[in-house]
Amino acid sequence: MSVLTRDEAQTRAEFLDVHRYTIELDLTGGDDTFDSRTLIRFAARVDGDTFVELKPAELRSATLDGHPLDPDALDGNRLPLKKLTAGEHELRIDARMRYSRTGEGMHRFTDPTDGETYVYTQLFLDDVQRVFAAFDQPDLKAVFELSVKAPQDWTVLTNGITEQTDGVWKAAPTPLISTYLVAVAAGPWHSVRTEHRGLPFGLHCRRSLAPYLDTDADELLDITRACFDRYHEKFDEPYPFDSYDQAFVPEFNAGAMENPGLVTFRDEFVYRSAVTDTERQTRAMVIAHEMAHMWFGDLVTLNWWDDIWLNESFAEYMGYQTLTEATLGGSEGTPPRKWGTDTWTEFGVTRKSWGYDADQRPSTHPVAPEAVDDTASALLNFDGISYAKGASALRQLVTWLGEKDFLAGINTHFARHKFANATLADFIDNLASATDRDVHAWADAWLRTTGVDTLTPRITPGEHGTCALTVDRAGSRPHRVAAGLYDRDLGDDGGQLVLRERLHLDLPHTSPQPIGKRPALLLLNDGDLSYAKVRFDPESFETVRKELSGLPEPLTRAVVWNALRDAVRDGELAPGAYLETARAHLPLETDLAIVQGVLAFASTYIPDRYLTPEERPAALATLSDLCRDLIRRTEDGDNPGLRLIAVRHRIAAAAHPDTIAAWLADGTVPGGPELDPELRWRVLARLAVLGATDEAAIAAELERDPSASGQEGAARCRAALPDPEAKARAWEAMFGSDTLSNYLFTATARGFWQPEQADLVSEYVGRYYADAVAVADRRGPAIATAIGRDAFPAHAVDPETLRLGEACLRDAAPTPALRRKLIDQLDDLARALRVREA
Repeated sequence: MSVLTRDEAQTRAEFLDVHRYTIELDLTGGDDTFDSRTLIRFAARVDGDTFVELKPAELRSATLDGHPLDPDALDGNRLPLKKLTAGEHELRIDARMRYSRTGEGMHRFTDPTDGETYVYTQLFLDDVQRVFAAFDQPDLKAVFELSVKAPQDWTVLTNGITEQTDGVWKAAPTPLISTYLVAVAAGPWHSVRTEHRGLPFGLHCRRSLAPYLDTDADELLDITRACFDRYHEKFDEPYPFDSYDQAFVPEFNAGAMENPGLVTFRDEFVYRSAVTDTERQTRAMVIAHEMAHMWFGDLVTLNWWDDIWLNESFAEYMGYQTLTEATLGGSEGTPPRKWGTDTWTEFGVTRKSWGYDADQRPSTHPVAPEAVDDTASALLNFDGISYAKGASALRQLVTWLGEKDFLAGINTHFARHKFANATLADFIDNLASATDRDVHAWADAWLRTTGVDTLTPRITPGEHGTCALTVDRAGSRPHRVAAGLYDRDLGDDGGQLVLRERLHLDLPHTSPQPIGKRPALLLLNDGDLSYAKVRFDPESFETVRKELSGLPEPLTRAVVWNALRDAVRDGELAPGAYLETARAHLPLETDLAIVQGVLAFASTYIPDRYLTPEERPAALATLSDLCRDLIRRTEDGDNPGLRLIAVRHRIAAAAHPDTIAAWLADGTVPGGPELDPELRWRVLARLAVLGATDEAAIAAELERDPSASGQEGAARCRAALPDPEAKARAWEAMFGSDTLSNYLFTATARGFWQPEQADLVSEYVGRYYADAVAVADRRGPAIATAIGRDAFPAHAVDPETLRLGEACLRDAAPTPALRRKLIDQLDDLARALRVREA
């Protein structure tokens, strides 16, 4: 299939003016395909040739202005439209399209719990061509009229309000939107409906998840209303669509998708099992993030995919910031919710590290890259840079510019480009119109450069016991940061630190900054308002090692933990020292996001990659002891979230099966929690790794939990069994056939490679690269991404794995999506080798 180049898109945008799509979908024709009929009304500005895109199972007919076109002229995904004359035209396409099992195009899913079937679209980038014919590029906006024929007991959701007559659902015409934003979700949905400010709001999920959605419906709607109200306080333009539905759909590849009026979310956000408050906060942030897209992304859309950051960085920043503002204030008499507390702590611990890691790999790119040549290249930029680094840059911009001027510029941007498209240059010009500051220079420094700056403090003694601070900056960006000066609390015996003051610095600076007497700890980027790695002076580092948990604010502790993580990855702090610090201070931590973030790094990268196999058992023992301390600390029941995190990681670190097998047999951890389905599958997966369960036990658990999540749990457990036949079956399922859905592929991949089974799976390390290239080529970008992300042998940290991977990149021509993942994985592997040698 041909990818669309930027030059082709620019040529076509200059040539065409697309007015309206009338689309008829028939979902009643069977399990494999559906019918798609499209009428496109458009105008050519001059005489010439162009093409329309579609990826059909069968192109039945095509007519242009009533004249038939030859279906055999379809070349890959392009149907030529030749000798167009200047003026109005009508193109009609009648095609049979395939349903997807990979989360792309029109995805079809049958719920194993009750046998009900659901379909939904994910049309991002160029997957609209899997559903209907289109001039598929973001700057050819049009009005869309959809009608959908569906089984009688189904409900059809679209971008707008629908009416149903005799099994055909007709949607209200959309405003001008881009092709990739059209959405359909159909099936026997369970729905919770309400109104807010005169607009219909709805929540939707599979029927089998109805009890769980109903339990959380008030919370979800409270957050939705609060964010909706807060955005209307920030933005001058009102919400631009006629309804707001949120559908939780199965086997969704992303976290969510910002379809106007019909946001789709992965249905893991409908919680079947216990979750922490931090996980609820993450769900709330995603709600806020997607709603921000209604303005930035849907009302005003990027001109071409090089400006994807304009969508994602803005929504990421607004999601965190607006959640904080909206939920702390409550909505319509609803009391304030706790989900807005310390949102930026979770961002710092979880999202920012994603950006830092991505920005130090060979595949790094500017937040706003100069050129994205085609759609295949664009897909690779949905990463920690476009989201986390971009949001960090905007947070720094707001710090430097001031929120009032920032919002004034944003509102000018909306007013000038509503229902149209915009570029980075437009965005910067609109910000510049609201301030005297040189926003263009800021954009050049922050948005057009790559890499992470490193800030290192130097404290020099002066007269009368005073000191001065100089900050060495490795990098080129200006930073407005706070330097936190912390002293020991002399009246406290528990290692508490107190903030003396925060110095606000503009870097680079030209002269040392007086700081008075030497503090016990000097922390750069305190408050986490910039994007940079920070280091410690020697005395501050000793304070951190001994008294980290004594810092008063979670966000400050998050900055410190990130600095320690960076030091491990850079070979400046021994992995064992990080574990010792976690062992000393995490049992005293009160912020769940910090506990989860530190344990995620400590339990995965350190024992599985950065330490040698010989060192791994001691690291797992340290982690088990740490989790045991957290479990003991929470015996009074006051912090169930902290206890849940500890139990999850105690399961993952178990080197012997006895304790967790007893939990599974009893159905509970002593003192709680009871093992819900999620925890039961966690325990069984670890027992499989340890060789302490078998196929009969997996089958029995699947009979107990036959849900979609249960099917995924069973696939992971079966792939994890330390048995040659089990490994062969799992490999064949992933690489020998194309039957696994995206979620079942991922579950199987996550079970397959286990550090404890390195000898058993060693033969597959060499097979991985050739098989990965073949399957990625057959199955497309979503599976290619899963192959590179989840099926990569990350445990095999040795030069031979690196050599094989580099040979694959050099000689095997992997698809762009797989190539990007392999580049990143191999860089992480090379980093792990350097850490081991440090």
